[in-house]
Amino acid sequence: MSAGSCLRSEDQFLCCICLDVFTDPVTTSCGHNFCKNCITEHWNSNDQYLCPMCNKVFYTKPELHINTLLTEMVSQFREEAQQKASSSSSEQQAAKPGEVPCDVCTGTKLKALKSCLVCLTSYCETHLEPHLTASRLKRHQLMDPVENLEDRMCMKHDKPLELFCKTDQECVCMLCSVLDHKTHEFVPLKEEYEGKKAELGKTEAEIQQMIQKRRLKIEEMERSINFSKGNADREKAGVQVFITLKESVERSLNELIETIEEKQRTTEKQAEDFIKELEQEISELMKRSSEVKQLSRSEDHLHLLQNFPSLKAAPPTKDWTEVSVRPPSYEGTVVRAVTQLEKTLSKEMNKLFEAELKRVQQYAVDVTLDPDTAHPYLILSDDEKQVNHRDVKKNLPNNPKRFSLCPCVLGKQSFSSGRFYFEVQVKGKTDWDLGVARESINRKGQITVRPQYGYWTIVMRNGNEYKAGNNPPVVLSLKSQLQKVGVFVDYEEGLVSFYDVDAAALIFSFTGCSFTEKLYPYFCPGPNYGGKNSAPLIICPVNQTE
Repeated sequence: MSAGSCLRSEDQFLCCICLDVFTDPVTTSCGHNFCKNCITEHWNSNDQYLCPMCNKVFYTKPELHINTLLTEMVSQFREEAQQKASSSSSEQQAAKPGEVPCDVCTGTKLKALKSCLVCLTSYCETHLEPHLTASRLKRHQLMDPVENLEDRMCMKHDKPLELFCKTDQECVCMLCSVLDHKTHEFVPLKEEYEGKKAELGKTEAEIQQMIQKRRLKIEEMERSINFSKGNADREKAGVQVFITLKESVERSLNELIETIEEKQRTTEKQAEDFIKELEQEISELMKRSSEVKQLSRSEDHLHLLQNFPSLKAAPPTKDWTEVSVRPPSYEGTVVRAVTQLEKTLSKEMNKLFEAELKRVQQYAVDVTLDPDTAHPYLILSDDEKQVNHRDVKKNLPNNPKRFSLCPCVLGKQSFSSGRFYFEVQVKGKTDWDLGVARESINRKGQITVRPQYGYWTIVMRNGNEYKAGNNPPVVLSLKSQLQKVGVFVDYEEGLVSFYDVDAAALIFSFTGCSFTEKLYPYFCPGPNYGGKNSAPLIICPVNQTE
């Protein structure tokens, strides 16, 4: 018999009482087959002799006949099943530690494929086949293999745990529902399982959301670390510039001292040479003086007259009247050194400013003007990037966000965290205000652009007067007229800085600010002044040069 035919006829070899393959199969007079032991115990435990298959009543205990043909067929079936099991077991894996083993396997325990909640037995692939093919066993409840199946039985009534008591929140058997929990509310385990599974799904979704939030927070912190590292590296570069300047100062100082000392050494050498020459002449003159004295004391007339001409002649000396040692001039030496140092310092500072401007430009944002806030005398371009003042007042609705007296306008974009930067062209103007303002500023009537009133700005007046809107205002000394201004804000740091973009120089910074509201870019192109100040303020794209 082939394996295929074995599987197709397997249902014929199952005893309807034990639901297992026949052992010592016998036949009743009504023609039905049973295990000899099963039918005997069945009749011994009942008052009547009934056939379990057709319910035929026997008034006397029937005589059982051994079914020889069925016995041979069962024996053959067992052999083939054993061979198939042996073949299958070579392909299946033995149960590893932590895996559920098959309860039926003898010898090597194979890995269980399913557990039966009715039989309270775990089966490997081979021993599971009857549950997949036998009509009676197909009704059994199978599940993924689990250990300790006895835990799924009611310890009190030795019945399967099939119900869930919602009152006591525990699993119970059918007898529990009519005895110990008869007034309680019950649902099938599957129904409660589906509900709890749905809750677990929600819980899992919530957990995943929490995980995602924490991962995003980790990414945020990692970005902060990287940003901090970048800032630290840039500051270290600044420190290196400082070290370079320090070395330059020390080098210039050493060169200056060396120049002074070299001049002093040259002067001393000249003086020493003169002194040496003078001392030599003095020595010769003293010798001549001694000879003159000695000759003048001589009483030998002839000797004096003969030697007089040689001593009367002028001694071999030079005229020292115009000879002198002039102290070296140090005038301008220190000034020239300081001037050169100042040039070096200015060059290195420009490098620092360029690096700083490049750093803040990476936070550039796209800013546009908000027409709902613009004063009626202001004209905004179609792209909402330019604003200037005209002498004609527009008829606009009385918007609570609109400036009523001062010719100002805010940006559409607001910022309540992080850093942002934008640039504005101020070329050709004689008056303007520029900066940021908090959301709650007063927009009606006269305004004062000071931090205590919610404004952080710099202003230009009369074509060349620059001030920071502090309290009191700070006069700004600039080397040249501003053409383009960069505005940078670090919300958490409480910093508002203004840059001369063309010169790559810092103009002014408000530090230690405390921001608690949304901040908006703030623009005031100033009055038109008959056309003298008609040029617009222009929000420019940020050119981040390499």
